[in-house]
Parts: sequence; structure tokens; C-alpha cells
Amino acid sequence: MKGAKYFNEDFFDFLTDLRVHNDRAWFLQNKGRYEREVRDPFLRLIADLAPALKKIPPGFVADPRPVGGSMMRIYRDIRFSRDKSPYKTAVAAHFGAANKRAAAPALYLHLEAGNCAVGAGAWHPEPGPLKQIRDAIVAHPKRWQQATSGNEFGSSCGRFGDSLKRPPVGYPPNHPLIEDLKRKDFAISSPLTDDEVCGDRLLDHVIDRVRVATPFVQFLCAALKAA
Repeated sequence: MKGAKYFNEDFFDFLTDLRVHNDRAWFLQNKGRYEREVRDPFLRLIADLAPALKKIPPGFVADPRPVGGSMMRIYRDIRFSRDKSPYKTAVAAHFGAANKRAAAPALYLHLEAGNCAVGAGAWHPEPGPLKQIRDAIVAHPKRWQQATSGNEFGSSCGRFGDSLKRPPVGYPPNHPLIEDLKRKDFAISSPLTDDEVCGDRLLDHVIDRVRVATPFVQFLCAALKAA
């Protein structure tokens, strides 16, 4: 079903040009282009995602405000980086849980030429929440396997993040889910093609990927008591 079209080739052209001309003078000269071709359509997409994300327990917030909303800043934090390029060459949005608990899982949208994706999960959780997730996997192995298996999930969602080299302390090294228990990040990513991003079904594609990831997110929410 056709719907709203948010981006065209100019979107990726701007990000590609920004990679080549990553300096303040060029960006200021092209700020109108950035707002027209990148920021404004991205904010429209965020606004249109809001009703669907709100329905996912515990409710995820899609905030289309240009400052302080879901869209992440285009400006890089270069204070402690050797790379002093001032601008990111991708745009991204972070959709946090409505209850705003720090440990709650989140949804992500990352758009970059040749590297677009919808993500979900808990990234770098603190030791307490990390233990809660591991304990929930041990306590509810069937539920965890149901949330992370199935043809649809396996074909579209890839897990990423860091893992321990050895089993975590306090968990049996021969546990059938030991590779999951060794994870330090519980995050998944589902790719989007550039053609999908520039097509007129982008909203549907993003919502479809979020739907496939929902059981995984809800397991983490329950584990972290964030639901």
C-alpha cells in the first residue's frame, strides 16, 4: 500500500556531500538544504510514527520537536575525540519508553547511505539491569526463545553488541543459552534499503520492523520491570 513519501535522492546526496565537506562554513552555507532535505522530512516521519510506537507497551515516545525531541543532534561531541569533524554524516532518532526509566529498552532509527536500519533493545545496560535481563533469560528460557526465534525474526533481525569471552559469574557455563547470557548488549537491528527509505512505503517498512522486534522488546521491558 502506498503512503507518504518522506525522502528522495537529495537526502542521501546531502549526507554524502557532508561527508566530503564536513566543516562549519560549508554546513552554514547549506543549512537551508539540510533543513529542507534532511531535518524537516525526518521530523515528519517521527510525527507519523508516534501513534504506532505509543501502542507498544510500555509505550514508546516519538517526539517530533526539532530540539529536545526524538531526533538526535547532527552535531558531533568532539571534546574527547581525535576526529574533530563537527557533523554526523547520518541522521538518527531515539524512541524512549514513556515512563522514562533509564534502564528501559529503546527503539532506534538510523539513516545513512548504504547503512539504514531500525534497531531495538538495551544498549550498554548497567550491571544491575544487565543482571535482571540475564536472570529473566534463566527464569523464562522458553519465553526468551519465542521472543528471539521464528522465521520472521531470524530473517530480518540481526543481533549486535559486545559479549563476554567467558560465562558471567554466577551462571552455569553449560547453560543451553550461555551465548545469550554472555551478552553485554541486548540489541537487534533490521536493515532498510536506500530504495525503501526513498520510497512511498517507508512508514510501513519501519512499523513492520518494529512489529517483528516487539516480542524481544517486551521481554526486556518485563525483565527490567519497565512495562
